[in-house]
Amino acid sequence: MSIQNKINIAVIGATGYTGLDLILMLSKHSKVRIKSLCASKNFGKKIQFFDKRIKKKLPKISSIKKIDWDNLDLVFLSLPNGEAQKIIRFYYKKNSKLKFIDLSADFRINNAKTYEKVYGLKHNAKSLIKNSLYSIPEFSKNEIKNFRIISNPGCYPTSIQIPLIPLIKKNLINHHDITIDSKSGYSGAGKYLEKKFTHKNLYSSTFAYSTKKHRHIFETEQELLKYTKKKVDFTFNPHLLPTFRGILSSIYIKSRKGISANFLRNFLAKYYKKSKFIKILKINTPIGSGNVLNTNNCEISVCETRVKNKFVIFSAIDNLVKGASGQAIQNMNIIYKFPEGLGLR
Repeated sequence: MSIQNKINIAVIGATGYTGLDLILMLSKHSKVRIKSLCASKNFGKKIQFFDKRIKKKLPKISSIKKIDWDNLDLVFLSLPNGEAQKIIRFYYKKNSKLKFIDLSADFRINNAKTYEKVYGLKHNAKSLIKNSLYSIPEFSKNEIKNFRIISNPGCYPTSIQIPLIPLIKKNLINHHDITIDSKSGYSGAGKYLEKKFTHKNLYSSTFAYSTKKHRHIFETEQELLKYTKKKVDFTFNPHLLPTFRGILSSIYIKSRKGISANFLRNFLAKYYKKSKFIKILKINTPIGSGNVLNTNNCEISVCETRVKNKFVIFSAIDNLVKGASGQAIQNMNIIYKFPEGLGLR
């Protein structure tokens, strides 16, 4: 870190949806100097060509070959799965002080064989997996200082783990037969959406997909086991919505005998009392993603159903912010002991 208490950073994968949101927030962060913005093409273009929301004068788009690696403290990688691991593997030993925050799935899965099976990609940095930390800051802030590679969680898993982990850990709900129904704006599929989804009326319809083997199931299962020490049985049903950003996860659970929805709500409110970005609403509050768009907040509403001891927990985040770039900056702030909310709206 420099004398002025600012850190030098680079963003690799600058022109995707997540990269642009990341740069927008970092450009307003008082403790950051953006030294390089990198992509695989469009070299020499200003970042404003891709996003007019960004007002600050910043370095033009360049190749990673142009990065002055010795002059960096931290690198954000917002790349397709399989690409970040190659870069991290090459530069991890070259600069022993350099830290990495990876927004892809490359270090989310602790078992390399599972990663290769789930993503259909060879893992080229297996030896570094043990040196990485999967980090939802609300759970990992005490560990994060011990790692140089931070794996930023997936957007769906973030919305799911924040309400579930405290309740399962405290044994307040049945950890079998949980149903998770999540709906996301189409930005979650990236700029090449039309190659991934070819269903009719893509931008004006709701679409259900990957109910059995969605990639995010595996990191969710891994982290639930890590924090609760319980094998959690759940189904996960994702849907694509004809809206640009935002996630609403509906989590159907059964409480332990005699535990009310109000008790669950109050427990979560107490658990997250000191968490800046977690907002626990009053019981039975109607909820959507509207309040959390363009914020790093997660709003949670515990609601009763017509069946005794069966409740639905609604969890809303912005998939590009708390589900990606905002959480990455929150992780950065904790690493460098900046105020946790610095640069985050």
